[in-house]
Amino acid sequence: MEAHMIELRDLAYVRLGASNLEDAQSFATKSLGLQVGEQAKQALYLRSDDRAHTLCYFEGDPQDQTVAFEIADQDKLNAAGATLDALGHAVHAGTPDECALRKVKAFIGFKDPTGNQIELVVRPERNGKRYFATRDAGITGFSHVGLFTTDPLRDELFWTQVCNARVSDRIGDIALMRVNAIHHTVALAPGRGPGVHHINHQVESNDDVLRSYYHLSGQRVPIVFGPGRHPTSGARFLYFQGPDAMVFEYSVGVDEIEDEEGHRPRQFGFEPSSLCMWGARSGRPR
Repeated sequence: MEAHMIELRDLAYVRLGASNLEDAQSFATKSLGLQVGEQAKQALYLRSDDRAHTLCYFEGDPQDQTVAFEIADQDKLNAAGATLDALGHAVHAGTPDECALRKVKAFIGFKDPTGNQIELVVRPERNGKRYFATRDAGITGFSHVGLFTTDPLRDELFWTQVCNARVSDRIGDIALMRVNAIHHTVALAPGRGPGVHHINHQVESNDDVLRSYYHLSGQRVPIVFGPGRHPTSGARFLYFQGPDAMVFEYSVGVDEIEDEEGHRPRQFGFEPSSLCMWGARSGRPR
């Protein structure tokens, strides 16, 4: 059977196990600035745009982390499952109960070569009400994730040859890959094992980034990196640490790749100036 390239359209959601759901809710609303879409006994659904949710915290192991991508329709989902199966990736088809928990029509789950838990979903639920946060962080939407990789070259080939991701730029061995016009949807960060490296939300303005820097500092939320500006995408950014040591990022002004055919990835050295052109240093929370 012919293998079909898996066509990822966009990020759908991240699911994170939470050691304390109350702490997760407090952080998500008072610090991060997401809207509670729905609260169940053991899960918290959080909105950042017109979708029913883009982040779900559930009672469970904080190492239990899943990133989901939207697929166009059921036929393409079936083809994706067949492709993954042919490559030796164990594929799990979502049960009706599991689909209801994820607010999607259908999904399949599998692990990428590093072991990151990935889900491909069809028809994620939308919400008729406008997204309205409890804190005015200026969030305009859920934009990208960083995933750990134990073998950057192998995983880059998986995302670009099995899936339709394209490399926009590289910083050392970190590949910044897009699935649409936005500079990157997935960043592959070298690590010792699987997991989510960081979760990004776009905000409206530079002012939002700086306002959040002071707001989060006042709440004693650990600042991990920034404020700064990425030379690769041009985005102004701030990284900070949430519950169970998960890192979140705000950014504004990320580039779009307009010339899809003509774009050539740039190679940046893995050094502080490649990560921030203003001189911010990434390091331990402060």
